This record gives sequence, structure tokens and C-alpha cells, in this order.
Amino acid sequence: QVQLVESGGGLVQAGGSLRLSCAASGRTFSSYAMGWFRQAPGKKREFVAAISWSGGNSYYADSVKGRFTISRDNAKNTVYLQMNSLKAEDTAVYYCAADKALRTVVVGSVPDIGSWGQGTQVTVSS
Repeated sequence: QVQLVESGGGLVQAGGSLRLSCAASGRTFSSYAMGWFRQAPGKKREFVAAISWSGGNSYYADSVKGRFTISRDNAKNTVYLQMNSLKAEDTAVYYCAADKALRTVVVGSVPDIGSWGQGTQVTVSS
């Protein structure tokens, strides 16, 4: 397992941008597929984006495609989520996730994902 710590959340106006970061502990970061999920009040945790071990492939939920970009820096053990053109409906707690199986992250299999961060709040005001 890896330990994950998110940062970069905050309050932003609709149409603005935020960049989330997730720092991972351990020496085997590059062996983990990484993802971002979010959970709004009263709703289930949902898949946002995922990236393969080397960063060569990325996947997005339809609701964020074209607005969000996931990336990773294996030398820094960090994964990022650049969020542009934010909408009020993007308001949620955003969680970083890690699992050795890319498919587990991409299909959003929340109960099966090995490691989670503590979450960071993103609030978009309209």
C-alpha cells in the first residue's frame, strides 16, 4: 500500500481553475495506477479520472472530459488534477486513489481500490 496526501483544494468561482496534487509515499509509486474520485454531500463517491503507471494513458468521466487533466510525475511521486472551467456541480470532496490494477481504478470500483487519501474540499461558487 501507499500513503496518499492530497492538497490544492479550495473555494473558486465558476469558470475558474484549481490544481490538485496528491503526494504518495514509498518507492514503488510507478507500479500504481492512480485516480481521482469525488464525493458530493448525499451522493456516492464517483470516478473522475485515472492515469496508467507510466502516464501514457488517461481516462476521464464524461462530466469532466475536456475540462480536467490528470498527470503524474513519477520522479516526484505525485499525481495532479488540473481542473479548468469549473462548475458549481464540481463541488465535492476530491479523493486520490491508488491501485496496482489500472482497471480497478478506471471502472471506479471503490470498494476494491487499495489506497485512498484523506480528501480535499473543492467548492465552486456560482
